[in-house]
Amino acid sequence: MPAEARENPLSARMQLLTGAEAAAHAMRQINPDVVSVYPITPQTPIIQTFAKFVADGEVDTEIINVESEHSAMSAAVGAAQAGARTMTATASQGLALMIEIVYIAASMRLPIVMAVGNRALSGPINIHCDHADSMLARDSGMVQILTENAQEAYDFMVIAPRLAEHPEVMLPVLVGQDGFTITHSAEPVSLLPDEQVRRFVGDYRIPYPLLSGEVVTQGPFAMPDYYFEIKAQQVRAMQAAAQVFDDLSEAYEAYSGRRYQAVEGYRLDDADRALILMGSSAGTAKDVVDQLRAKGEKVGLAQVRLFRPFPAAASSSTVSASSPSPAFSL
Repeated sequence: MPAEARENPLSARMQLLTGAEAAAHAMRQINPDVVSVYPITPQTPIIQTFAKFVADGEVDTEIINVESEHSAMSAAVGAAQAGARTMTATASQGLALMIEIVYIAASMRLPIVMAVGNRALSGPINIHCDHADSMLARDSGMVQILTENAQEAYDFMVIAPRLAEHPEVMLPVLVGQDGFTITHSAEPVSLLPDEQVRRFVGDYRIPYPLLSGEVVTQGPFAMPDYYFEIKAQQVRAMQAAAQVFDDLSEAYEAYSGRRYQAVEGYRLDDADRALILMGSSAGTAKDVVDQLRAKGEKVGLAQVRLFRPFPAAASSSTVSASSPSPAFSL
């Protein structure tokens, strides 16, 4: 355990923040090299808040304002290839427009972190929450984490760079928060001290950046034999992400006192019926489970945080303090 974590593992600053602001604070503390962006509701306040940090000189990130989300992801690919720690953000139709380049980023094993304000895909036009945008990227090769509240939106944005950049993973990571329900709703959020976040995240290192001076090949044409060899490597990287997620969650607990599982069971020990949910609805459902339990109904909840790789064999050996549930397996 790091010495600074042992000295004060629960050191935190509580602020009233929306999920969007919480994600922006995590980005400020990480201080990425490049953030390429195009605004879209309900993601806009993430980058709007972060842009203010840049304008105020709190970070030295290069913000690239582009003409579309497709260009935002394209710029992120170029920056990551060059050796820059790179982030972006989007929602809904923006992710739909990005999707071609998301597949390319994953196949090129670029550890880009993407904050998403989950929103319905049109039509009809709807600016509120739906996970259809994340589902569109389901098979892209991007790791996906869906959060329950603003605290998780912050925590997982801090964890995401370590996960994306892990040498056994090297894949883009999406951190989703429900549009408006989390992005625009304020609640108390515990922020770690800036220096602790920077120690946790560490320096950015990727193998063979384009500007290293070494001869490298990026984005080559591949016939079916090499194509499937590359895809097999992606599959192994995605499988490795599940264990790395667990390891980083344990490491993050030493700093924050908060521990997350890929799947968390809530009051499942003797449940006859259970919901399986992702996102903010899981928080609401926990209250419903408690109410039904008080009436004698044996119900429970399984909350999926890590959507990709889907934790089909995951178990939850530790659950929230309010839950007596033991290990749970899907």
